[in-house]
Amino acid sequence: MSLSPLFVGKSFADLPGWDDDDHLAAFEAFRRSAFHVLTKPYRSGALGVDFDAFTKAYAEARTVSPPNRSGKEARTFFERHFIPAHIGGENGGVGLVTGFYEPVVEASPVRTERFSVPLLSRPADLVDIDDGNRPPSLDPYLAFARQTGDRLVEYPDRGEIERGALAGKGLEIAWLADKVDAFFIHVQGAARLNMTDGRLSRVTYAAKSGQRFTGPGKVLSELGEIPLAQVTMQSIRAWFKAHPDRVDEILWRNRSYIFFREANVEDRSLGPIAAAKVPLTPGRSIAVDRLLHTFGTPFYIDAPTLTAFDAKPFRRLMIAQDTGSAITGPARGDLFAGSGDAAGEIAGVVRNAADFYALVPRTLISDANR
Repeated sequence: MSLSPLFVGKSFADLPGWDDDDHLAAFEAFRRSAFHVLTKPYRSGALGVDFDAFTKAYAEARTVSPPNRSGKEARTFFERHFIPAHIGGENGGVGLVTGFYEPVVEASPVRTERFSVPLLSRPADLVDIDDGNRPPSLDPYLAFARQTGDRLVEYPDRGEIERGALAGKGLEIAWLADKVDAFFIHVQGAARLNMTDGRLSRVTYAAKSGQRFTGPGKVLSELGEIPLAQVTMQSIRAWFKAHPDRVDEILWRNRSYIFFREANVEDRSLGPIAAAKVPLTPGRSIAVDRLLHTFGTPFYIDAPTLTAFDAKPFRRLMIAQDTGSAITGPARGDLFAGSGDAAGEIAGVVRNAADFYALVPRTLISDANR
């Protein structure tokens, strides 16, 4: 596997703000992936960052616990094992970052008059689809389908499910009070649930119905309801609050429906276990296009117009530990802001141009390309 020419070798001196970053926080996130890969290696992305090239870096990361490593030592660790490589966006343009978070909402273990919106577990008749079992008649996009006898057909979409297509199957994990809250949990792919019986629970992504995602912001912009430049999670929520009679009309335009599984909250300072099978680290985990990139890759993100995290230009080392259906392209990332309302306020406004620098294992990029 050869490294894609999209990667343009740089030096660490080329990274704006590199010396001022908290490299120890990034090292802690990287170290979590270093332990996970002992169980199951990550798949190498199509751009040629070979997973095996991380072997030495992962081995060293596992030998030292973060409290015994200083920020300077963490910076030296990354500089010793990696070389930064700039990667441009689509057609060589600048990259784009958005934000995501883990909502924290009140929920009930049983349906009540107030709590009537379910979060559902994966149905038994939902099957994974790939090129080996895809019927010719099925949309090539679909990665899930419904097993009906000996046939595979498209699964019911969001509108059908919310109108009762899966009622009576006992799939309800918990019940929420607000349909819009439930939708944004679908978008984020996880949530912490403050249960009415006193428990703290968590739901994380298990599967989806398979149809294409259509964001309500795009729909509302096309309808002339919210100017595209003003589309944020906050503006979308405000519109739904002002137009409760149109919530279904807009949300059902997004045919994709998410199913969840229950999980424990083992460390309240960390987010849910995501696609890379490690807990997400607030402000240090990034979702990338997993078809192109290799999980565990460090990315230095330079987004000078993004100040929502700490009122300073966003220049941070992040670790690729998640993905998402809307995250496509070589310089496209989703920044994990954390859990709860404060994190949601940050994530909801993030849509900024950014330069992406992948930290590529030194064995994969020669000094001649620097």
